[in-house]
Amino acid sequence: MRKNYLISAVTVIFLGLASRKYSNDLPLFLADNAGDALWSMMVYFGFRFLLPRKQISLSILFSLLFSFGIEISQLYQADWINQIRSTWLGALVLGKGYLTVDLIRYTVGILFASFLDKAIFRHHL
Repeated sequence: MRKNYLISAVTVIFLGLASRKYSNDLPLFLADNAGDALWSMMVYFGFRFLLPRKQISLSILFSLLFSFGIEISQLYQADWINQIRSTWLGALVLGKGYLTVDLIRYTVGILFASFLDKAIFRHHL
């Protein structure tokens, strides 16, 4: 089962990078929202990879806590962390600035990933 979650996480990473690279070619709604939703889906599949035998609800909870924690950490603007955020990888992992709407995007992404998990990997809802 771990292999499936790893493949899912890597696939979502590629989709997320593509959504940023080709954002001008996407419908505005997707260009504005897909990156954050896909990022949180990657977080969810990462927790499923680490905790494959645990309940899905636990992975949802951990994913929400992690994603919300990263977003809230963006309120902290010390020079040292802003230097990390100014790098390509730092910006992808830590983000750059707090946006409340990102919390909604993360929630939707995590819930969608959990739906896919139930529908595809577990074959029951």
